[in-house]
Amino acid sequence: MEERMFRHCVMLRFKNGITEDDKIRAYEGIRALPDHIEEVLSYSVGFNAGSRSDNYDLVVVGDFASETDYETYAGHAKHQEVIADLIAPIIDSRTAVQYVLEDQ
Repeated sequence: MEERMFRHCVMLRFKNGITEDDKIRAYEGIRALPDHIEEVLSYSVGFNAGSRSDNYDLVVVGDFASETDYETYAGHAKHQEVIADLIAPIIDSRTAVQYVLEDQ
């Protein structure tokens, strides 16, 4: 079966009382992941624009050539380090979806 482009989207909600410095460290750690993981084709990280208070706080969208490349990214040591050291301690909740880009 032919592998197709694969997109990963994750949204994070910070715990109450998390400092701006902690949020920025997490943001910068996430943004740096493509420098360490060659399977990432495109990557976007951004804070909620603030138009709705019930939205998640941070979003990550990554594109990969295949689901196999996404799995390599997900299991990569640097990705796991950023999650353990910078993300997990400061988030209240996480939601994610992965899907095949049908038109690619």
